[in-house]
Amino acid sequence: VEDLYRPYKEKKKTKATEAIKKGLEPLAKKIMSFPINGNIDILVKPYINEEVKSLEEAIEGAKYIIAEYISDNAYYRKNIRRMIYLNGIMTSKIKKNAKDEELIYQMYYDYKEPVKQLKSHRVLALNRGEAEDVLSVSIDIDKDKILNFLEEKIIKNKNSFVVEYVKDAIQDSYKRLIFPSIEREIRSDLKEKADEVAISNFSKNLENLLLTPPIKEKIVLAFDPGFTNGCKLAVIDKTGKYLFSTVIKPFSGEKNLLDSKKILLNLINTYNIDIIAIGNGTASRESEKLCSELIKDNKLNTKYVIVSEAGASIYSTEKVASDEFPNLSPNERSAVSIGRRLQDPLSELVKIPPSGIGVGLYQHDVAQNRLRENLDFVVSKVVNNVGVNINTASPSLLKYVSGINSKNIDKIIEYRNKIGKINSREEIKKNKILTDKTYTQSIGFLRITEGSNILDSTAIHPESYDIVEKLLKDLNLTLNDIGTNKLIDILDNIDKEKYVKELNTDIYTLEDVIESLKKPNRDPRDEIPAPILKSDVLDLKDLKVGMKLQGTVRNVVDFGAFIDIGLHNDALVHISKICKNYIKHPSEVLSVGDIVDCYVDEILEEKKKVNLSLINPNGEE
Repeated sequence: VEDLYRPYKEKKKTKATEAIKKGLEPLAKKIMSFPINGNIDILVKPYINEEVKSLEEAIEGAKYIIAEYISDNAYYRKNIRRMIYLNGIMTSKIKKNAKDEELIYQMYYDYKEPVKQLKSHRVLALNRGEAEDVLSVSIDIDKDKILNFLEEKIIKNKNSFVVEYVKDAIQDSYKRLIFPSIEREIRSDLKEKADEVAISNFSKNLENLLLTPPIKEKIVLAFDPGFTNGCKLAVIDKTGKYLFSTVIKPFSGEKNLLDSKKILLNLINTYNIDIIAIGNGTASRESEKLCSELIKDNKLNTKYVIVSEAGASIYSTEKVASDEFPNLSPNERSAVSIGRRLQDPLSELVKIPPSGIGVGLYQHDVAQNRLRENLDFVVSKVVNNVGVNINTASPSLLKYVSGINSKNIDKIIEYRNKIGKINSREEIKKNKILTDKTYTQSIGFLRITEGSNILDSTAIHPESYDIVEKLLKDLNLTLNDIGTNKLIDILDNIDKEKYVKELNTDIYTLEDVIESLKKPNRDPRDEIPAPILKSDVLDLKDLKVGMKLQGTVRNVVDFGAFIDIGLHNDALVHISKICKNYIKHPSEVLSVGDIVDCYVDEILEEKKKVNLSLINPNGEE
């Protein structure tokens, strides 16, 4: 469509528009008719005047007009674009005086790959390298092939005396107009497709991270590691309530190390700490070693787990954090966030802008509006899938419930503070906490545990309560049987088609009702493996090629996945080492949060990195 519209598009001042102003368009048309009789002098002479002072100037102006005419032709552009896309080679070179101290773009210093084979993550890497003034990126193509195509289509009579002038115009059109714009179009198209892949990948990773199972009913010591400013500690009770915080500096001398161990041991014993949640940032593995030694030396029952701290520092300075903990410093709030995201990842992670959670690839290079829309949709989808306890949910969680806006949230919080506890969904409707429309739209996602009606704790919408009552009555069951083995056995053997007709409902509603009655407090996160709890530490020198380990998938990207096996850096499993079968993308097999068995494939001691394989080297399944 753009190509078809191009000739009619209002143009800015160009060499062709200036030549047209001078009255040279008729000359260009005559040249393009490829005359046989006469010569160039006779053809051009009528167009030499006060504005066009010479034969050369007239011919040059006519060639500019012809060049633009060729460039605006939709057929030519379509074919040239196809030729460049199919046969072009994307190349990159390191720029003179470029600064790439960490050698991030080393593989692209002298890089070539066919455009049609270019992977999306490479497109984004090349674009970033170019934006950071490290790389010069361009598309190489056999231009003679394209020029031959244009000459064959444009030159109607090879015996005309104007042929050489038209060839000049063709070359000028390709070099100055067609190639630069089509190169931009192809790179823009590649970027758009790469954005889609990156955003889709980020969305999948975020969904899986948000669905990480909560570790319930555990007292947690949050441990936010650091060298210079020390390690921030925060104690959080079983309900997520903040109890105490302090700072230790174990990595600044032997005395401080001993003092830090005493403080840690005292906190563990005083508060009966079940789990230490260690952030995975700077000094994480040193902190892990410290906790491991403390647990071992003192024969403690306490376990520890490495928790992603991505976005904790963002949260600590946001208004939501200062409202929640006005008397705590940002560092202390960050520690609390790390601990709470172990107890209930979803409730805590919704307080952080989705793009700051760090489970994507090149998330800052993609279209930010599209990224934000997609990630917000994912968060909303997960929140509504899991459901929200209206009596404990924070405003950050409530804002993702379908149909609820900031005014509704204020009314819920105000009513909750006034009454103490909401006891039923009917109470919300009766007291006009939500409008009728908002109530209908959102109430199925709002749960009330230990209220006056057990159905209010399920995903069943109040509009379907009459279906539940009729179904239970017909099966000689009551609300007290919900969740029992007796009810499960009966519901597993009913004729669904019969009850769809008798209850005047549809099969989808009936199946949802049955599932909710069998598992009234069902949580999709319960079916996902919980995080690995550890009491010992792993070091690079402990590893050997072929060794079997267990790890947690932290990030899934186009070329593989990063797995936390307990080392300072997450280990990489390349896409080719994920399974024996061919897969297009690692997400076909792996998700963020997966607990996997893996094997050491390669140890890169100098880089302090490890490559893994998920394929058993002994050939066993």
